[in-house]
Amino acid sequence: MTSRHRATARAADSPATKKHSRRNVLLGGGAVLGLAVTGTSAWALNRFVIDHVEITDVAAYEAENSSVKMAATADPTAVTLTDTTYTSPTTNAQIRTVTSGSGSETVTYYAADLRLSDATALRSAFANNEFGLNITAKPSAIAAEHNAVLAINGDYYGFRSEGILIRNGAIYRDNGVRQGLVLYTDGRAEIYDETTTTAQDLVDSGAWNTLSFGPALVDDGAVPAGIDEVEVDTNVGNHSIQGLQPRTAVGWVEANHLMLVVVDGREEGYSRGVTMSGLAQIMVDLGCRVAYNLDGGGSSAMYWGGSIINQPSNGGERATSDILYLESGV
Repeated sequence: MTSRHRATARAADSPATKKHSRRNVLLGGGAVLGLAVTGTSAWALNRFVIDHVEITDVAAYEAENSSVKMAATADPTAVTLTDTTYTSPTTNAQIRTVTSGSGSETVTYYAADLRLSDATALRSAFANNEFGLNITAKPSAIAAEHNAVLAINGDYYGFRSEGILIRNGAIYRDNGVRQGLVLYTDGRAEIYDETTTTAQDLVDSGAWNTLSFGPALVDDGAVPAGIDEVEVDTNVGNHSIQGLQPRTAVGWVEANHLMLVVVDGREEGYSRGVTMSGLAQIMVDLGCRVAYNLDGGGSSAMYWGGSIINQPSNGGERATSDILYLESGV
């Protein structure tokens, strides 16, 4: 997770429910506002902490605004889940835990090898079935609400108000500013420049989900130059995505064959984390022709079969705004 996300995360990381967390934030915010109504504290609370709900029922919005028919759910008796594998009549997923190095150089990551017959089986979900700024929930809670068997944290769309945002075939934002990733309904994936297209053009071309964080880790089989120097959201002073960090990435191997990866970090002897170029090399080694960096740090989380299986660097899950997931039975 980037340095600026932590203002949001402090309230969200509380073990209390979101309802209670929101009440505490508002009570605390009221005290701050009373002291400095025109000061930066009030601005920061409004911008980074207090929920700004734009769509109150995401499921209904997507049902009305997406023309894509999702992959059907299979007969539950035809589904098999183990500690490391998931199979249905149309989908196969396998989890691997990989450790390399030793001592202070140890790196541990989790890789989900996902093979689909229908690209719409990999879906997006927002915290609390709402869309807007600062709306968060723990990844495991979002995953459980959607009967997910597998999930990773997304791009933390709720921290920012720009980018092109298409989820499950529905358009949410159309304000291109950076390099993004688009996953298509025909099983393709591409790195693209958000500033050279529109959300509607992408949907017309079959876009299913877009992610807006970055940088691109692998493009056409190659690692782009300079990725260790890339800064995300520099308008708010982010310089924290460089260095050895926990990371989350999504990769594309070939049509309907994806890799979801979470690298743990900040725990010597277990996993130090990786640089951006180190993450890119992991994705190349996994066979990815396209790969993209998602939100990381304390936000990096992988959910499998009912629980988080990695070791988030915060000592527990950090609330986030969105996940990518595979629904059980699909």
